[in-house]
Amino acid sequence: VQLQASGGGLVQPGGSLRLSCAGSGTIFSMHGVGWYRQAPGKQRELVAAITSGGRTNYADSVKGRFTISRDNAKNTVYLQMNNLKTEDTAVYICAAAQGGVVTPGNMPYWGKGTQVTVSS
Repeated sequence: VQLQASGGGLVQPGGSLRLSCAGSGTIFSMHGVGWYRQAPGKQRELVAAITSGGRTNYADSVKGRFTISRDNAKNTVYLQMNNLKTEDTAVYICAAAQGGVVTPGNMPYWGKGTQVTVSS
């Protein structure tokens, strides 16, 4: 399974970005997918997850601002990020679960990250 994240960049506070995670080498629709982020000096955190069936879950810090979705026909999972804050600055990484649900310790497939910088 290969994952490719894209869509990062520099945005002002209050702005929006949409990240994409393209999967290949598998029936991508069968995998739960999570978006993680890691900021300098901080632990990696799971910010949003989507099951193979489309159920979603979010970290409290991004609820109401971020939306995770998937387009199985395109083997792609998206992270729409609105009302971005400076504290959202991080490398964003997508990962796929072995099965249909994102669970700690069961995420064997990781893509390279994409940098998101929120700054005025």
